[in-house]
Amino acid sequence: DVPDQKYLCSNCNNILKKALQTLCGHRYCSACLSWIVRNNKNAICQKCKEEDPNTPSEESLLTEERAFGDAAINKEISELKVHCVTLGCSWSGIMRNFEEHQSLCEYALIPCHTGCGHVVMRKKLADHLENGCVNNVTVCQKCKRSLSSTEYQNPFQLVFDCFPSFLFQQNHSTPLINKDGCRFSEVGCSFRGSKEKRKEHEKTAVGAHMLLLLQHIKQLKASLCAAAKAANGSIPQPELMISELENKLHVFENIVSVLNKEVETSNLEITAFRRQSELDQNIIRGLELKIAELQRCLVQKDAGLSSLHKSLLFSEQASYDGVFLWKITDIGRKLQDSVTGRTVSLYSPAFYTAKYGYKVCLRVYLNGDGTGKGSHVSLFFVVMKGDYDALLPWPFRHKVTFMLLDQNNREHVIDAFRPDLASASFQRPVNDMNVASGCPLFLPLSKLQSPKYAYVKEDTLFLKCIIE
Repeated sequence: DVPDQKYLCSNCNNILKKALQTLCGHRYCSACLSWIVRNNKNAICQKCKEEDPNTPSEESLLTEERAFGDAAINKEISELKVHCVTLGCSWSGIMRNFEEHQSLCEYALIPCHTGCGHVVMRKKLADHLENGCVNNVTVCQKCKRSLSSTEYQNPFQLVFDCFPSFLFQQNHSTPLINKDGCRFSEVGCSFRGSKEKRKEHEKTAVGAHMLLLLQHIKQLKASLCAAAKAANGSIPQPELMISELENKLHVFENIVSVLNKEVETSNLEITAFRRQSELDQNIIRGLELKIAELQRCLVQKDAGLSSLHKSLLFSEQASYDGVFLWKITDIGRKLQDSVTGRTVSLYSPAFYTAKYGYKVCLRVYLNGDGTGKGSHVSLFFVVMKGDYDALLPWPFRHKVTFMLLDQNNREHVIDAFRPDLASASFQRPVNDMNVASGCPLFLPLSKLQSPKYAYVKEDTLFLKCIIE
């Protein structure tokens, strides 16, 4: 079937192989991502470039460490319907069975494993080795001669030179076994691979091996019969020789019978394995759905806990009587951040003039603001949008007093003001908070940092606000 776009690699645009998903959400073949990262420094996802070429995000940076295997998409790809495109082959199935078919397809063109240079259909390989392969040579262990496939099937050569060796050792009928090849290479199987791959191949290709073995037995039987007829007038006791040949054939027939039973057993095992695999896949899908649901629940609970934490923190710091004490720690670093512009101002937690009164907060510029910038600490009062604003009189009219506490209780800094009723800062808030209003020249910085005073002690200061 024509695959969906989600099954295609963002690099090669082919079906994904061992799909990896990047932080930006796009998918790559494992080999493609490895190649991109190896050959490009600070590689950016091509799909991200196409979607938004001007502002690539941090997630668009490609590294193998930041990608993870996409098991779900790999599973979907393994179920895609496919068919073999080899001319003459009518096989169709699903993707996960295609590799096995490729190693067995009778219509596939494969190079002859003897190195003769010919490329033949897999189903015609046995005929090629028997009749046309110039490199299909073996060495007779008795006479040490190199014989081609046509020579070692010559009945007169077998009878007069090495017939006894052939009968009992099969020296002239067994090609040399390639150490990297399948155990059935002696009967025409061309598979080559590592020990593990050979085991897997021999387990899955039992049917193909049976066909090759039966074909080999037929050829052997024909050769033996021809040899017996040719030797009938030249070798003593032909009846004994024919009897021995029949015994040899009987042994082969027993081998075939045993292999048939093994094939039946293997088929039953494969069927049971596939059924178990399907059950396991269903269980895995069910578990994946449960995990996804649990993850969603965890995200919701985390959000709820975060909200509760904020509410609890607010409740601990909130004041409902119009008097608020603000403790500011780490003053040295915060003052430096204000000077450099990293954090120009700080907001206090919100507090209230009464249980159902006005909601307000403080805003401090440690390095000053407006006329006090760079020379003074600026302190401002902010009216915020509250839950009970509809029941309160506007504009805000209450006197506000600021205090910077001397921690030796000697000389507190005090300043106060009454609201300008015409100012927008004291009207009923339309947004979350009004424009701050207060004292831009609240305290000279030289006085704040002077060792004569204890406004800052242990890197901490205290600001107090009283609303009458």
